[in-house]
Amino acid sequence: MKASVTTITRINTTAILGALIADAASLGLHWLYCPVRIAEIEAVKGLTFLSPNLDDYSGTPSFFAHKKKVAGDSSGYGEVCLLMLKHLAKHGAFKRMAYQMEFCQHFGEGGAYVGYIDHPTRYLLLTLNSLEPAKYPAVSGSNDDQLPALSALPALVATHRGTREALLCLVEEVVRVTNNNALAISAAQCAAAALFAVLNGVPLEKALSNALLFAGETLQPLLEDALAEPLLDSVAAGKRFGMNCRVVQGLPIIFHIAKTAPDYRTAIEANIRAGGDSCGRSIMLGALVAAHQLQQSKDEPVFPPTWLAQFNLRALTEETFASFGAAL
Repeated sequence: MKASVTTITRINTTAILGALIADAASLGLHWLYCPVRIAEIEAVKGLTFLSPNLDDYSGTPSFFAHKKKVAGDSSGYGEVCLLMLKHLAKHGAFKRMAYQMEFCQHFGEGGAYVGYIDHPTRYLLLTLNSLEPAKYPAVSGSNDDQLPALSALPALVATHRGTREALLCLVEEVVRVTNNNALAISAAQCAAAALFAVLNGVPLEKALSNALLFAGETLQPLLEDALAEPLLDSVAAGKRFGMNCRVVQGLPIIFHIAKTAPDYRTAIEANIRAGGDSCGRSIMLGALVAAHQLQQSKDEPVFPPTWLAQFNLRALTEETFASFGAAL
């Protein structure tokens, strides 16, 4: 792997790792839309790092998508996040056509990824598979406003060394690779602005509030409502905003939990209890709360030791961090 021109610091690696661990922790109950069933499972087996089990999904609103996965694996969201990190480590900056090619190689036929293929990924593969990389269009994504639009952001934001304005332009370019949709772009720019601020020392609550400037007229009132709730209640937030995969449902829950949860573990567990697309929400939520917790208490571990040990892509993540001159 080619060494990157960028060196990333501890808070940057913590944000990326926070996203990846949160995704893996959430996999076992991903797309289970019944908080009551989730609570029943938690009482017997726990909540995090469970192997997906069809019996847990039977007879309740759900979508069982991860039959080929085991405890500690990443969902497609987490794999996109790590793919972007590997891309940036290899090239030193975002190179659109190279990223599109690497995306197709990873998720396409014969690629390393084994698992559920979401709509934006399927569309991208169909769009690009018949083309030579030199002919890949700048806009290759589907008109889709779902949470895959946020998957690559923690790696992209944490390795960015320019201005916020330059970052937001880059975010649009990256999102249009998979999600050619104005709402998806607004959500991604809003989330990226929040994480960029936290990584640059802005307190989390202020970073979330300031990021509303980039949310757009559809998302902004929803995010304002989410931030107005003073107490953590992720189940109520899921019922209020919706548990499905759209950014108008997921991002308000992310902002609500990020603002009100006292620490990383509480935030990720609350997100799982909310139900639905917990993995999709976990990427940005995990990055935000992990970076914030590290800033609040630099001497205390952010991640429960057992969570880090159970993360199956830890070795690959550690190898990729080493390309930036960083370590877990």
